[in-house]
Amino acid sequence: MSSSVPGISKKLNSEELARYSRHILLDEIGVAGQEALKNSRVLVVGAGGLGSPVAMYLAAAGVGAMGLADFDVVELHNLQRQIIHATSEIDAKKTLSAQKRIQEINPNVRLEIHEEGVQAHNALDLFCKYDIIVDGSDNFSTRYLNTDAAYFAKKPLVYGSIFKFEGQVSLFHPAQEGPCYRCLFPEPPPPGSVPSCGEAGVFGALCGVIGSLQALETVKYITGIGEPLIGSLLVSNTLNMSFRRLKLKKDPSCPLCSEQATIRKIDPLTYQYACEIPEDPTTMETNYPIEIDINETKRLLDETEAMLVDVREPFEFDICSIDGSLKIPMNSIPSNLDRLPKDKHILFHCHHGGRSMNVVKYLRQNGYENTTNVAGGIDAWAIEIDPSLQRY
Repeated sequence: MSSSVPGISKKLNSEELARYSRHILLDEIGVAGQEALKNSRVLVVGAGGLGSPVAMYLAAAGVGAMGLADFDVVELHNLQRQIIHATSEIDAKKTLSAQKRIQEINPNVRLEIHEEGVQAHNALDLFCKYDIIVDGSDNFSTRYLNTDAAYFAKKPLVYGSIFKFEGQVSLFHPAQEGPCYRCLFPEPPPPGSVPSCGEAGVFGALCGVIGSLQALETVKYITGIGEPLIGSLLVSNTLNMSFRRLKLKKDPSCPLCSEQATIRKIDPLTYQYACEIPEDPTTMETNYPIEIDINETKRLLDETEAMLVDVREPFEFDICSIDGSLKIPMNSIPSNLDRLPKDKHILFHCHHGGRSMNVVKYLRQNGYENTTNVAGGIDAWAIEIDPSLQRY
């Protein structure tokens, strides 16, 4: 399946035979399977919740060369689930933090760091350097970019995703007649319709479950054992501990991998939908903008009588808050309308801006035309205005 890793012997030495002996004892893997792992090149996209267990298990399994692509830094709230990072690595680049842990697990792994992450301008060239891609991304922009780049590079893509208590795993490989991610989800959901884990939350140990399954699928594919999840979607619900395996078929009208495909290349403009919340034309006809940035928010608070309302949950208030803000959790807004004057400009914020935008749309539909959302929420405020605030 894979070519040899430059600079590394194709054969296992005595230390490696001992290190991987429990793999080699499995008849399905044996020495040949372990040598296939040693001569494989795997790219892990993302060093977060999913990328952490993926990278750690693939390193332990003896993958010869591993690429790690991530542009982010370690933050305190990551540590609840991103187990490759330590408290001492807060503010460090995730790739460098992960590098330390991977080298401790297995110094035989040749690790290649891609600090820019996967971007539209580099994805195809990057993917062509590896035998298999593992998608540990946490946003739709990167997920669709990974899907398209893997297709054009003719590389298998091990997909994983998580939401609250649920997870999904599959192996997409159209080059082997399997469906692709766009066969299942042709287009991303409308911007703002699906909350991120920063808004909805995520069960920490779920990342370990799904990431481990991704690592397992990767090892199976490299060694050629078992039945891969090509053409299947494994769905897990950890609240009732259920697993379902759903059959997937190629979509004859898929915009990427069908004969009628409309996506012919990596176009950067295709991947700019991420988490932006579109403006609703029905709410635009007021004297106040529906959304402003953090700097304009501060200006209005300093120079006008604008009012700031925090719609996060009470426990979030206890983590950090902006001085002078009125605290009304989102679900309590309808029963607290009497606290919202119509003769003042009211600015609403939450953690990142998703919940507060929904509040603004609700209020505008109910006659509160003086309402505006704060883009980026308190997290952007902590980054740009008041670094003393605890981020989460």
